[in-house]
Amino acid sequence: MRALRALRRAVPAASRSSSSSSSSSSSSSSSFSSPAVGRPRRRAWEASLSPLERVRRLLPPEEAAAVSRCAAAPPPPQRPEEEEGMDEMAATTAAPRGGVVEAAGALPAPFRAGELALAELRKKDQRTLKVMCRLASGAVLTGPGGVLPHDDIIGQMPGQVLRTSAGKRLLLRRPSLEEYVLLMPRGPTIAYPKDVSAMLTMMDVHPGDTVLESGSGSGAMSLFLSRAVGPKGRVISYEIRDDHHNLAKKNYRHWRTAWEIGHMDEWPDNVDFVLRDISTAAAEMKSVTLDAIVLDMLNPQSALPVVHPSLKQGGVCAVYLANITQVIDLLDRIRTCKLPFLCERIVEVTHRNWLVIPAQIKNCKSSQMVETQQNIEEPPQKEYEEIHIEDQAVLKESEYNGSLSDDADTYHSVPYVARPSYWQEGHSAFLTKLRKFRPLLS
Repeated sequence: MRALRALRRAVPAASRSSSSSSSSSSSSSSSFSSPAVGRPRRRAWEASLSPLERVRRLLPPEEAAAVSRCAAAPPPPQRPEEEEGMDEMAATTAAPRGGVVEAAGALPAPFRAGELALAELRKKDQRTLKVMCRLASGAVLTGPGGVLPHDDIIGQMPGQVLRTSAGKRLLLRRPSLEEYVLLMPRGPTIAYPKDVSAMLTMMDVHPGDTVLESGSGSGAMSLFLSRAVGPKGRVISYEIRDDHHNLAKKNYRHWRTAWEIGHMDEWPDNVDFVLRDISTAAAEMKSVTLDAIVLDMLNPQSALPVVHPSLKQGGVCAVYLANITQVIDLLDRIRTCKLPFLCERIVEVTHRNWLVIPAQIKNCKSSQMVETQQNIEEPPQKEYEEIHIEDQAVLKESEYNGSLSDDADTYHSVPYVARPSYWQEGHSAFLTKLRKFRPLLS
């Protein structure tokens, strides 16, 4: 650049207008991008160059021109599938921060006529009263908390709180399978969910398995087995009594119908209820290969010689017995008849319920809570006391004052009461796990 300036000063104006000088000046102006004559020259720190322009100035003239042509060229047209992918990406990007884009049909559906609804009422003694009903237009839900028409429930979303005619609050939602089993009509004693879960773990039931159940009862175990084996599995349930057989089929059918209405999909129809004594079904068992067996009957030892040939090697037979003397009779029959079963476990499932609630002084005024960022969106303090005042435990003043520490006074935390609940679940059954093995040849 300095040589060019010296050349311009040394050569007269006429000679600068010659062809050689004009070509030199044009090439220099194209290479160095000198400013036009008559315009004030911009300083280097005043120029605002893009990253592409900075790279272009560092390249030779031919490569710089190629870069400029690529930058000015229009983008290639997108194929239809690429446009759909871009639309999906844009929809995902447009979702709110922390939100989840839910697929069609994933949103919970409101209550509809014909499905099951569960109403919860919290009582003063820390008990929760649960009432299950099948919704029907024109019907009325009646309970200790008052009257609530079914028409007020139909169309509402599950998880809402509604008031009865007596002003009581009821939490309405869909029952789980455990709650349905505990509240459905029953004839004989059901297999309780805590025992059913342990038996399913014992048998290691997988989707697609074939499971034999002896003793349909009220249909509790049949429902859990139906969900465990899935649509591709099969459950064969034998029952000797006609009334129990019909009740199990009815409870199973009602649950499937309510599930289809409330969840917009079908519960698998994979349970075959058979009205027959299992000890007389040896011919039918020869054509079936079983992955697991459940025996819920008074004399399971009478069914083992019939069902064990159909059980695969290494399969598990779970036995549900109420008394330990029945377990002894079962093991003695296995030993005397030399049946190919090993007793792996005999367990009794027990649960201990605990009560953990905020404390309350003797004059029934609830402890004040500090309004933190998490509590800003909660109901006001008056509403909180109105909802939970019946759920508080009453302590003596000495116990209440003794439970408060210096840290509690400093941070205004709420004292809590933690103790085992007065209502504990008692003994239900003994669960015996039998494993089929192949004896050694003599």
